[in-house]
Amino acid sequence: MKKIIILLFIPIVFACSSDDELASIEFNNSKSFVFVACEGNFGASNGAIYYISNSGDVSSVENVGDVVQSLEVYNDKLFVIINNSHKIIAYDINENGLSLPGIEISTNESSPREMVIINNSLYFTNWNSNDVKKLDLFNYVISDFTSFDGKPESIIYENEKLFVAIQMNEDYSDSNKIYQIGVESGLIEKEWNVGYGPTSIIKNNNQVYVANTYYDENFNAFYGSSRVNVLTDEVLINNYSTGVVCGGSVHKYNSNIFRSSQGGIISLDNNLDFVLETKIGDEDPLQLYSSEIINNKVYFGITNYTDINLVKIYNANNEIEGIFEVGLFPGDFAYWQEN
Repeated sequence: MKKIIILLFIPIVFACSSDDELASIEFNNSKSFVFVACEGNFGASNGAIYYISNSGDVSSVENVGDVVQSLEVYNDKLFVIINNSHKIIAYDINENGLSLPGIEISTNESSPREMVIINNSLYFTNWNSNDVKKLDLFNYVISDFTSFDGKPESIIYENEKLFVAIQMNEDYSDSNKIYQIGVESGLIEKEWNVGYGPTSIIKNNNQVYVANTYYDENFNAFYGSSRVNVLTDEVLINNYSTGVVCGGSVHKYNSNIFRSSQGGIISLDNNLDFVLETKIGDEDPLQLYSSEIINNKVYFGITNYTDINLVKIYNANNEIEGIFEVGLFPGDFAYWQEN
């Protein structure tokens, strides 16, 4: 779900802190925070929200539910989708952090995934109910919006249109579809086949770029990229090879499109091939869990699936500017700045 966000950051490497130290920090009039969704273990309730202040202090809200999936900031509130707890939590944000306990909204066992917020309405994808639902941010009432023959994952918005990637079919086999949906009508207006496993999408001008990840019958992972021109309906698919990409993501960075791969992010040329000399990040591909662009920096979520869980920050010169210890499986990021 990935957003392009703006952050003012002090370029210094910060040492990791213990959990006790993280819990004890009290912020004093912080001007901005980067929030990190730490998924926790599936089937447990140890998902957490970590937040990093503009001065480099770190704190957390622990045990918020089972799989903290995605985050979004809107009007001084942080919205948190908790996938296997089937709920959305809304927290107020101020210069001291998050106001607890927040407001919980049940999604009725829908298995919510990713979200986008438009004009006081939050649209979110769901795997169990195979749809996009709409949450009214005035009264926190959920209504049906659009249903699919498959499990929608990424969702983005531009020019009164939603774009939704269907990652899997109803039987959990790989899907290959992206839909364009009218925001006012909720109707599917266009459909494109973009290659199997569309996991992450981003729109740039008239083109939607896709990070694809899919599996064979032996659960071997394959990955690729694809692109669709929403005006001409022309689709380009580039399947790379097998590899460990943990889903993968696409980003717009310095006017270019980058895809996560090989322990970092790498720009794509017009044929969707990697331009290897543009790579940012030098992480173990087995440990790179997520990536995001924040104020011209690249944020990576790093995990060894047990005791190493970090956020690492690289600049455009491929230099590390920050390292922070966070919770298990750092998978998404959101940004807040004081108005």
